[in-house]
Amino acid sequence: MRIERMPITRKPRTFSAAVFVLACATGLAQAPGAAAQPASFKPGDELRPLYATVNDIAEGKRLVDSSCASCHGANGISIDRAVPNLAGQRASYLYLELVAYQSGARPDTPMTAKVKFLSADALMKVSAYYASLDPAQPAPLGAAPTYLDPIQAGKAVSVPCAGCHGDTGISKIPGMPNLIAFDPQYLSAAIKAYRSGQRKNDLMKSMLTPLSEADINRVALFYALQKPGRAQTPAAGDKDAGKAAAVSCSGCHGDEGASGNPATPSLAGQDAQYLAAALYAYKSGSRGDDTMKSLASVLDDAAIKNISAYYASLTPQPVHARKPLTVEEWAERCDRCHGLNGNSTNARIPALAAQNIGYLERVLHAYQSGARRSPEMAAMSDVLSDDDVKNLATHYSRQKAKAVLFMTVPDKPGK
Repeated sequence: MRIERMPITRKPRTFSAAVFVLACATGLAQAPGAAAQPASFKPGDELRPLYATVNDIAEGKRLVDSSCASCHGANGISIDRAVPNLAGQRASYLYLELVAYQSGARPDTPMTAKVKFLSADALMKVSAYYASLDPAQPAPLGAAPTYLDPIQAGKAVSVPCAGCHGDTGISKIPGMPNLIAFDPQYLSAAIKAYRSGQRKNDLMKSMLTPLSEADINRVALFYALQKPGRAQTPAAGDKDAGKAAAVSCSGCHGDEGASGNPATPSLAGQDAQYLAAALYAYKSGSRGDDTMKSLASVLDDAAIKNISAYYASLTPQPVHARKPLTVEEWAERCDRCHGLNGNSTNARIPALAAQNIGYLERVLHAYQSGARRSPEMAAMSDVLSDDDVKNLATHYSRQKAKAVLFMTVPDKPGK
């Protein structure tokens, strides 16, 4: 017997003795996100809902009406955007997740309480019932969704910065630092330090107070992806003498002023007057950092001026910052497991199409934090920014959901 799967646009409302049949060949990997199962769970058990009879599905409806409908809707379509739609979901996936809730492998107190005393047979029937329903469809929202481009958003937020730091973060005003050639992690932390008052600058604090953390991260990414260049400002001091004096600095800031540590700033091409002011601030303790204070405390005025001139003379290097993928590029990666446009054709892998947007965001963040465990999903979600998560959730919530029937067909000769 050979197994094939057939996407359809609508499921029939009547069922034969075996509405759903085996959908995955032996040895197929477990669904991403499916947690470890209890010792009593045997491989293949999750395929039971695929063989549900019409009576099984009717009993599943009775169980759903009494236990599940208050959250997931009478027809498996939730009105709460943070609660998943279950109508038309893949039956084996639902069964795996219900077993995981029941065993405690997937912690969720309300869900665990609902399924704790249900038998495996009852879980099978609930899963089969939800899989028999027509899936949710995206709401008619009119115009196509707008996906946020974090680089363009960062550029827009950075407009007020241009007056002091230049249009692309290359300073033309002595005493004003370059903002390019910093790892986004460092620049984001520095901006937040000004906003919180940890770094003292009243003007900076007043300008940054209205910004959200997401805005700051976008600004940091925008500057990190700009073409690097030296500050277009004069540098007093002897750069050759500064090179000799800066030997102790290279361990953290790199041999040529290009740091290899995301938390440590690169100094190459920086405005000399700003560098000197920063060293004086560390020396006096007005800018807190024990390591920098100990190093700066032994420098005299000439050494500070020379070191600043040396780093200002160096050519800054491009930052190893990842240019964000578009939502289409991310979705192409997700579709490899979850099916074209989020319509999974694998019984063990959930469909994403027309799923509630708030739920999709919550699940991706849960994989990122480790609250929900899956090696595959952890690897995929770990590199997603908050903007990526919002864009992907919006994308899949707007896709047309398609139901899938899993059918058995006779083997071809020799199979």
